[in-house]
Amino acid sequence: MCNPCCLSQLACCCGSAACSLCCGCCPKIKQSTGTRFMYALYFMLVTVICVVMMSPTVEKEMQNLPLYKDICDQLSAGANCNDLVGYRAVYKVCFGMACFFFLFCIFTIRVQSSTGCRAAIHNGFWFFKFLALLGCCAGGFFLPNQDTFLEVWRYVGAVGGSIFLFIQLMLLVEFAHRWNQNWTSGVKYNKLWYAALALVTLVLFTVAVGALVFMAYFYTHPQVCFLNKIFLGVNASLCVIVSLLAISPCIQTYQPMSGLLQPGVISVYVMYLTFSALSSKPKERVEENGVNVTVCVFPFSSGDESGKRIATGVGTAILFCCILYSCLTSTTRRSSTALRVYRNSVQESERARCCFCWGDDTDDFDEEEKKTGGGGQDVNYDEQDGTIYSYAYFHFVFFLGSLYVMMTVTNWFHYKDASIEELLDGSWSVFWIKMASCWVCLVLYLGTLVAPMFCPRRFEA
Repeated sequence: MCNPCCLSQLACCCGSAACSLCCGCCPKIKQSTGTRFMYALYFMLVTVICVVMMSPTVEKEMQNLPLYKDICDQLSAGANCNDLVGYRAVYKVCFGMACFFFLFCIFTIRVQSSTGCRAAIHNGFWFFKFLALLGCCAGGFFLPNQDTFLEVWRYVGAVGGSIFLFIQLMLLVEFAHRWNQNWTSGVKYNKLWYAALALVTLVLFTVAVGALVFMAYFYTHPQVCFLNKIFLGVNASLCVIVSLLAISPCIQTYQPMSGLLQPGVISVYVMYLTFSALSSKPKERVEENGVNVTVCVFPFSSGDESGKRIATGVGTAILFCCILYSCLTSTTRRSSTALRVYRNSVQESERARCCFCWGDDTDDFDEEEKKTGGGGQDVNYDEQDGTIYSYAYFHFVFFLGSLYVMMTVTNWFHYKDASIEELLDGSWSVFWIKMASCWVCLVLYLGTLVAPMFCPRRFEA
């Protein structure tokens, strides 16, 4: 039973066969879904490497290695191997990953059938593509005129990362609308959906209010941190305004399914972005009893290494979830449509379910060819009649995601001859970027509320 499964996995790595798990009890997987998750796995692997490169612990441990200076000289990695750690290394690795996905974006333009040569390369040959990814990432360390390259690449990364962040915010708004519409559609069949809707809405607003109280307590001070007080008040007021608008009679007339779940999701995300912005701001100090004291900081970030690790771990987990959701869902039919126009009507055929994020790509495919990989997981070949998502657009989203990772890990800023500790100490650039993201998210959601009032015929269609 093991040999056929191992052979199928070997065919997946070295051929165009679909990948699956060597476990027959696993639920069936679609070929299109498996392909996207494999690319996401590569993406996450490089992201983890970038996070490790920016870790101050890694830099310190490397200095304790025997023959450390000799190794740096042999590798031509600069003084203290600064080309292998810090923002310089992250820029080069992300450059290689971005080139990998951009080349695949160009390679898969106008692929309409899954039976062609280009589609076969896109859906298989994972071992060779892994080697190609490694080659691209390693090639970034051998580019000439690296100082000029890093300066130019920073601006490219800032533009691409901003576009990816904008797409992410649009998808969040689309997700909030879709969640509310899906669960609301089940109310007329089962009243328990109404209870679930009310419970989740209550939890979301509780989390948002709790986050606001937390930041008001730890990120404000009677003498300093005036910006913190202003932005906390502004963002909280905007969340209240959009929540009241969502249930106002004028909005309900055009969007009967508009409720408090959507502003609950938006409010929680806005509070998270506000917390992230305040945490990224340079530290402020105040004199107390003749001693300069750092104020308005995360309570676990000063003098508590375990607290630092907890904060870093939570932030990294949220980053991974945002990147995965943006890269995978931004290529589905529904989400691609949402990037052009927001749908505010629920299809009659769509039934309410708890897990509604996946599974809409192949609704039009009634008959799917199944293949059992030698006692392993069943694979549904859901692209027999043509591709169900844009391969080129999929890789382009990952290309933008590579730039977003590069800018996020390096705090959206470029310090010449800076240490890792200085990069992680906070900067005004990342503060304003994240604070502006709060307002963009609110404006996008507000636009989805008022747009049907000005263009009713378009949304009725």
